[in-house]
Amino acid sequence: MKYTTVVFDLDGTLLNTLEDLMNATNHALSQFGYPQRTLAEIRTFVGNGVRRLIERSLPDGADTPQFEEILSEFRAYYTVHCEDHTQAYDGVLTLLQQLKSAGCRLAIVSNKLDSAVKELNQSYFHGLVQTAIGEKDGIRRKPAPDMVENALTELNSSKNEAVYVGDSDVDIQTAANSGLPCISVSWGFRDAEFLRQKGASVIADTPQQVYEYIQKGTA
Repeated sequence: MKYTTVVFDLDGTLLNTLEDLMNATNHALSQFGYPQRTLAEIRTFVGNGVRRLIERSLPDGADTPQFEEILSEFRAYYTVHCEDHTQAYDGVLTLLQQLKSAGCRLAIVSNKLDSAVKELNQSYFHGLVQTAIGEKDGIRRKPAPDMVENALTELNSSKNEAVYVGDSDVDIQTAANSGLPCISVSWGFRDAEFLRQKGASVIADTPQQVYEYIQKGTA
């Protein structure tokens, strides 16, 4: 294989986490009397970390007087309930097993809370994904390249042997900022047309297509 290291986004790429994110958001909003958000709305709000998710969910955004309290309420609730409805997309486990069998090193980088990223990786991908990095102090969120660079360091890999896989415009930007080729996936939180508009050049409609792109080195 041309690529020996694969760096994955998590939400919308490996796991469908949308319902749990909506429930945590609506729980936090309800505690302070703010209106609930729909699944379709939450789909458009995610991708830039939980702070931006809550900011986008509130009528007055970050100017909301109780903003930090609402954010804390979200974090506390989601930490406990992040696996209530979350599940791996069809074919994802097979993809990871194929890549591991081919000798690839695998990483997850996500703008969700670092503790949740590590917990979800342990629950769903134990023994398959070697390193998982989320939002924490001292590391910039995607699309900054920090998480990708940290993952490559932990895996003892270099950029010229790595490829990035994600479902959003944030992921396309992250790959570009990190100097990695990008495979965009159309089954997640953004559709193929949106991804093309944001500059995606390689789009996979199934996990098996991701494997084929990686195998052929066509990303």
